[in-house]
Amino acid sequence: MTYLFDEPSEFAADAVAGLVASQPDLMQVHGGVVRSAATPKGQPALVIGGGSGHYPAFAGWVGRGMGHGAPCGNVFASPSASQVYSVARNAENGGGVILGFGNYAGDVLHFGLAAEKLRADGIDVRIVKVSDDIASNTPQNHRDRRGIAGDLPVFKITGAAIEAGADLEAAEQVAIRANDATRSFGVAFAGCTLPGAQAPLFSVEAGQMAVGLGIHGEPGVRDEALGSAREVAQMLVDGVLAEEPARAADGAPGYRGRAAVIVNGLGTVKHEELFVVYGHVARMLQARGITPVRPEVGEHVTSLDMAGLSLTVVFLDEELEEHWLAPVDTPAFHRGAMPAGDAADGDDDDDAGSAGAVRWEPGVDPIPQASEDSRAAARRISGVLDLFEAVCAREEAELGRIDAIAGDGDHGQGMAFGSKGAAEAARSAVADGAGARTVLVHAGEAWSEAAGGTSGALWGAALIAAGNTVTDSAGVEPSQVVEALVAGVDTIGRLGGAVEGDKTMMDAALPFRRVLLEQFSAAADGAGGAGETAGEDLAGVAGAITAAAATARDAAEATALITATKGRSRVLGEKSKGTPDPGALSFSILMDELGTHLR
Repeated sequence: MTYLFDEPSEFAADAVAGLVASQPDLMQVHGGVVRSAATPKGQPALVIGGGSGHYPAFAGWVGRGMGHGAPCGNVFASPSASQVYSVARNAENGGGVILGFGNYAGDVLHFGLAAEKLRADGIDVRIVKVSDDIASNTPQNHRDRRGIAGDLPVFKITGAAIEAGADLEAAEQVAIRANDATRSFGVAFAGCTLPGAQAPLFSVEAGQMAVGLGIHGEPGVRDEALGSAREVAQMLVDGVLAEEPARAADGAPGYRGRAAVIVNGLGTVKHEELFVVYGHVARMLQARGITPVRPEVGEHVTSLDMAGLSLTVVFLDEELEEHWLAPVDTPAFHRGAMPAGDAADGDDDDDAGSAGAVRWEPGVDPIPQASEDSRAAARRISGVLDLFEAVCAREEAELGRIDAIAGDGDHGQGMAFGSKGAAEAARSAVADGAGARTVLVHAGEAWSEAAGGTSGALWGAALIAAGNTVTDSAGVEPSQVVEALVAGVDTIGRLGGAVEGDKTMMDAALPFRRVLLEQFSAAADGAGGAGETAGEDLAGVAGAITAAAATARDAAEATALITATKGRSRVLGEKSKGTPDPGALSFSILMDELGTHLR
């Protein structure tokens, strides 16, 4: 379990602050860390990141020869779009940005939103998703797999290419080739425990192992009997080598039977055990005619205190091997000696590219003027968000329990963090005289940042979309409540790309939307279409929301019968059946509470 922490909700931020305090070559910025020396002018900035709880990934890999910066989300939750944007702005110095992360839905959303904002600023951005885990999809869909310990070689090779002089285009192509050449497979013997939690996210029966682990507390795709170290090594080797590429002919470029090899501990398995496994791995590879190149054995991509390990193999060509062997100097990963000289370009000017300067810092957006009617509506909106905060705190443990079975275990915590951040932002905006639109936008940005993860991005975007249906110059009519809810659901669907039947929040949100509009239309027809009566009756709107929420709850419960095809449960396959999707369930709960509150 996690023994040392203060406030569980501040664990990730406290860890980053302590890391920076111990490393003079790192500087803390909003959302994460960057090198304390500025990126040399014109050099691409490699920004690598994800949730906390995986150290050394990702902040421990910021330094010469590897990352230029790392946004750090909450434990097992993606950093928010604003955190990614902040770190990228502080790391970039005229050469563009590569955003590198493991292929998880929350990271895809948040890094993607940050990329859009960076491009709007005129910064060239490339996205590289690490997708090395063979247990999470088929060989034909390699780039749609999730990223686990393959993060290390992909980012190491890309960083070395940049250090050697690659421009943005060339570095992106090296990163893609490194990812395409990387395969990983892992097992777990016990789950990890989140800070402040009393029990691990999952348990493995004695004498069993969870095969196909993830790094966010996922329990694996199947359970098997625990074998000896040799038997575990054989299973891992057979798994990754099933996708060994064809070898190039003598004298031809390409893979020639040489591979970077990593045996990675997840947090509890001791180094001596890892060395025992690697001894078997090395002999098995050599028996297949594969030469291990500068193998790494240790903890590189962890999952708090999870008991488990993984094997990663990178099928090297000459260029990838050169970059894999190149020097690197970061807090947690060192190899060889970097060339003499400071990482900065040595210019004496005092502009944003000079060493140690902060390029960008988030400011407090000015509060637009608002009418009294809009400020009154803003106060009521803030009250709704206070309610959401209380409900999410009440439901946190149960949503986490369900998500530990049908997902990665952090949904309850993410909803609690997100709703708390949104409620606090709304109260602050109201105190500053904000109107309805501004309160919803500030709350959406805060939900996304405080929660991270997929649900954080989606709920944050939904609140911002709701804000765009109202103004700061007028009050909010009851019919606009319906319009705002519909806009929120539509935005979740557009960004998440899920539909009914995928086992996601949309399995509850889309039925909710349909019934809400049907009930609202029926109420308007019953009122004879009178403008100020039909659609402007708050009780009628509340009744429509309550009826729609009941339908959403039934639909959420019915997701227990579905095998997930998208979202957090996709990689679990048949194991996702029997438990409802926690995102669908939390949506239905909040909508029911909203209807009751409005009544």
